[in-house]
Amino acid sequence: MMAEPRRLKAVIFDLDGVITFTARVHAAAWKEVFDEFLRNRSDQLGESFHPFDIDADYNVYVDGKPRIDGITSFLSARHIDIPMGSRADSPGSATVWGLATRKNELFRLKLRSLGVDVDREAVRFVRELRSLGVSTGLASSSKNARLILENAGLQSLFGAVVDGIVSESLNLRGKPEPDIFIQSLKELNPHAQPRNAAVVEDAISGVEAGKKGGFGLVLGVDRQNSGKLQGHGADWVIRSFDDVTAEQFIDVFASRAKAA
Repeated sequence: MMAEPRRLKAVIFDLDGVITFTARVHAAAWKEVFDEFLRNRSDQLGESFHPFDIDADYNVYVDGKPRIDGITSFLSARHIDIPMGSRADSPGSATVWGLATRKNELFRLKLRSLGVDVDREAVRFVRELRSLGVSTGLASSSKNARLILENAGLQSLFGAVVDGIVSESLNLRGKPEPDIFIQSLKELNPHAQPRNAAVVEDAISGVEAGKKGGFGLVLGVDRQNSGKLQGHGADWVIRSFDDVTAEQFIDVFASRAKAA
């Protein structure tokens, strides 16, 4: 007797760059906090000032990662070592926690002034999945994910939201580890296995996490057509959701499951 084909039960989405577009807000906040730090360091040590480059540095070092990981990743690339500090450090202190607090402060300020852009086709895709009985969850490194969803009026799209606050409370590891995707899936359905679910991501670290977590399908959303996501774990890469339907997605998942 043939085994029943493996069915898609859940899809876990990243937020920034997939459903909403706050990358420009994040990038602006990261640039301001790093440039402040680097300029002060340059003045104190008499070194040349090399500003944070949004095009060269944002995607490689900070995109999709928790703030602490993004800061240590970028500073390590610049061969800069500073104390970790603590949560009590004031915003902008020359510690990792001080920079993280300053970044969050700047992001919230810039979010109010710049607003949240929403990919309406991505929202349509999520709603189609839900109408076909597929559960949808969100996994984001940002502690502001719920704030962004509220500002965009998208709270009802996801049955589970695992953000930076949840990650911190549960000691979940950040991308490229798969912890936040697996936790979101667990909150949607405690009995669901990653092989019966999919991940939708736009960041290199995110597709790596989806592949590492053993998800049945990892969809990479390559907005810039960089061609990098497939080499890091994406099974299928699209540039936008314009021509992607939920039915098509479910068929691709089924085909991969059958071939596995």
